Amino acid sequence: MKTKILTAIIAFATLMSCNSEKTENHEGEGHEEHGEEGVVVLNEKQQEALDLKLGTFQMRNLTTVVKTNGQLNVAPESSAEVTAIIGGNVKKIKVFHGDKVRKGQVLAVLEHPDYITLQEDFSAMANKLEFLGQEYDRQKKLFENNVGAGKDYQQVKSEYNTAKSRYQGLKSRLLLLNLSPEEVKKGIISNTIDIVSPINGYVNQIKIKVGTYVDAKDKLFEITDNNAIHADFMIYEKDVHLLRDGQKIHFTVSNRPGEELTATIFAIGKEFEPNTRSVHIHANINEKTTGLVPGMYISGHLHTDEKYTRTLPNDAIVNEGTKSFIFILDKDVQSGEHDHGEGDGGHKKAFKMTEIITGQKDDGFTEVKLIDPLPEDTKVVMNAAYYLLADMKKEETEHEH
Repeated sequence: MKTKILTAIIAFATLMSCNSEKTENHEGEGHEEHGEEGVVVLNEKQQEALDLKLGTFQMRNLTTVVKTNGQLNVAPESSAEVTAIIGGNVKKIKVFHGDKVRKGQVLAVLEHPDYITLQEDFSAMANKLEFLGQEYDRQKKLFENNVGAGKDYQQVKSEYNTAKSRYQGLKSRLLLLNLSPEEVKKGIISNTIDIVSPINGYVNQIKIKVGTYVDAKDKLFEITDNNAIHADFMIYEKDVHLLRDGQKIHFTVSNRPGEELTATIFAIGKEFEPNTRSVHIHANINEKTTGLVPGMYISGHLHTDEKYTRTLPNDAIVNEGTKSFIFILDKDVQSGEHDHGEGDGGHKKAFKMTEIITGQKDDGFTEVKLIDPLPEDTKVVMNAAYYLLADMKKEETEHEH
C-alpha cells in the first residue's frame, strides 16, 4: 500500500513538474493558465496519478459505538453429525468433502451380518404375529360365545400383544436403518444399509475409510447448511446494557476486508462467559451473499441509536490552521479552456476548496457540517485532499513570483 502511494506521489510530482515547464515555455506567448483563487485544476494524467475518486456525502451513524468480534456460525438444527445406528464395515463412500447434499441422499454404505440377523428376526416375528393374530381372533370368539375357557383366551391375548410389541420394535429398527419392512416380509434380505444425510447442506467432514469398522457412536460425517449461517458476536459486560433485539451491526469478514455487511440482532445471551465476562449475541445477516463459511472470523460495530449525519472519508478532509476544507468539483470553472487537448494531458477538471466544520469521527469517517449549502448531488473528492491542497499552495506561490 505504501509503495502504491509513493508511486502515485512521484508520478503526480513528475506531472506537475512537466506542467510547470510548459507554463514557463508559454509565458512569452501570454498563454499561462491560472485558476481562480481556491481552485486547483488537474488534467487527466494527474487525476490518474493520484487515483482520484469522486463521490457524494454519505449518511452514517457516528453516535455511541460498541465494538465487537466473533465468528460466523449456524443454528443447531442446521448442522448434523451423522452416525451409524448399528455398527458395521464401510463398503462404499459416495460423497466427497465439500459436496452439496440433500436430505435423504446416500452418503455411505455399511455391511455386517447383524443386519441380516435383524431382518431374519423381523421376518420370523411377522409370521408368528400373523399366526397369533388368527389364534387370538378364534379364542376371542369362543370366549364371547361362552364356549372357550377364559384362561386360554387370556394366554393367547398376552402372547399376541407381546408379539405385536416385538414386531413393532423390530420394524422401527429396520426403518432407522433405512430398510424396508415390506421387502423383508417378501423374503428380500439385504446385508448392507445406507447411511443418509438428515439435512440439506454441505459435507464438512468425512471421518471414515472403506473397509474400516464403525461403531454406533462413531461420527461418520458432518453436514452443515450454510444457507442458515448467521453472525455470532461477543459483547463485553460493560456494553451489554446498550443492546436490544432488532439493532443492526455493521461487520466485515476476515477474507473480505473491503466489504461491509450488516446483521440484525435476534437473540442476546443471558449468561456471561466465565473467562472473558462477555455474552453471545446472535444476528441474522441481511445481505444475500455466497462464500461465507461457519467459523470465519468477523469484526463489527453497532450504534446505540438511529441518528444519521452527513459524513465523508477522513482522506476527503484537509486542515489548514484551525479550519477544515474539502474539494468539490467546480462545474462553474469547467469550460472550453479546460477541455481535452493532445499536449496538456487530456480532459481537465477543476476542484474548488470549500470550508466545512468537522464533527464526530468513527471507523475512517468524519461528520461534515456545511457552512454554505451545497446541492445533494455535489461531487466531492473522496481521497488525496492533502495533495490537492499542496498543489494549490504551490501554484499560489509561483503566481506571487
